[in-house]
Amino acid sequence: MTDELTHIDTNWLRRFRAALRRWHIHGGRDLPWRNCRDPYKVWISEIMLQQTTVAAVKPYFERFLKRFPNVAALAAADEADVLRLWEGLGYYSRARNLRKAAQAIVLIGGEFPATVNELLELPGIGRYTAGAIVSFAFDRAAPIVEANTLRLYSRLLGLHDDPRSTSGQRVLWSFAEKLVPTKSPGEFNQALMDLGATLCTPADPRCDECPVASCCRALAEQAQADIPAAKRRPTITETHEAYVAIESAGRYLIYRRPEGQRWAGLWDFPRFELPSRVKQSGRVGRVIETHQAPVVSLDDSPHPTKLTKTRQLLERRIATDFGPRVTLTERLTQLKHSVTRFRITLDCWLADTNGDSDLTTPHPTAWVAPSEFARYPFSTTGRQFAEMLLSELREPNLFRVVRRHS
Repeated sequence: MTDELTHIDTNWLRRFRAALRRWHIHGGRDLPWRNCRDPYKVWISEIMLQQTTVAAVKPYFERFLKRFPNVAALAAADEADVLRLWEGLGYYSRARNLRKAAQAIVLIGGEFPATVNELLELPGIGRYTAGAIVSFAFDRAAPIVEANTLRLYSRLLGLHDDPRSTSGQRVLWSFAEKLVPTKSPGEFNQALMDLGATLCTPADPRCDECPVASCCRALAEQAQADIPAAKRRPTITETHEAYVAIESAGRYLIYRRPEGQRWAGLWDFPRFELPSRVKQSGRVGRVIETHQAPVVSLDDSPHPTKLTKTRQLLERRIATDFGPRVTLTERLTQLKHSVTRFRITLDCWLADTNGDSDLTTPHPTAWVAPSEFARYPFSTTGRQFAEMLLSELREPNLFRVVRRHS
């Protein structure tokens, strides 16, 4: 037994469990997927909650279940329909794996697996998700370690080592196995998660309100601000990319992104990375962050040489990768967003096919009118660009109208 677990004896467990259960009667969270023994609903909620906040998940959960109320409906769905309902949640492999796992369940008769080992065989289900389904839906004892309980366990044990390391994970999972009782394990695991989410928060934990404060080694050492050890932040890489809305007879070219790329399976406008030598700061009407959308003043330093090089580069790439020989007519706006460790500046261009709409790309493509954009699942930035194009058709920007007719 590791040093961190030596004090976890029968008396400690009895005291901890009793105090946590009493608190949870009034301190637990009221969530749409709680008090539910339907493994399908539990599974959907747990996958959605990965890398996503509870507040963000609630409306997605309700819409998803309305469209796909059971495993059979999800298994029979078109991937594009699943991705369209997932749009905005990010980490789209989760949605694709949900559909694949549903199809696997249908193939074995449609009955949802009820053991951790069986669940681990399904695409997209890891140790935590399997334990959550088994305990919440089937009320069977299974350990859980996720973001909230990782923090809670680390403080309870006074774990100064990195809890995300191999050794740290071994300690936490061993502790979780000892912690979960055989009586009402689902409710108990929910109480653990609720305590971590509401009181044992990352910053300024509310230790004076904690029902198990007397069991906490970090509090006894006054080390709760330092435990768990901070996660190493990845090095941020700045990149510059370009979107191009290619128009032909009032329709725009979109394509489905292939496996192995970001946002695989989603539809998108042609998108290209710009080499550093052609990064520019030409005249842009708006700069929009994906999480914040401030309107900024116009940049009056057009750098025409750099803009010309960018146009030429993108026109060549479009001809090479997609087929049409186009003319870039205007840089409409600029978006800024982050994807994992990349901070991306994204220039959004308009282009005209000059009547040449022949395509040579191997990827699925479509020429789509802006009124039909809503039918296709886009990435967050793709949806922003699509909505921008639709808005421009409804109410053209005065500055752009003047430029086009000057």
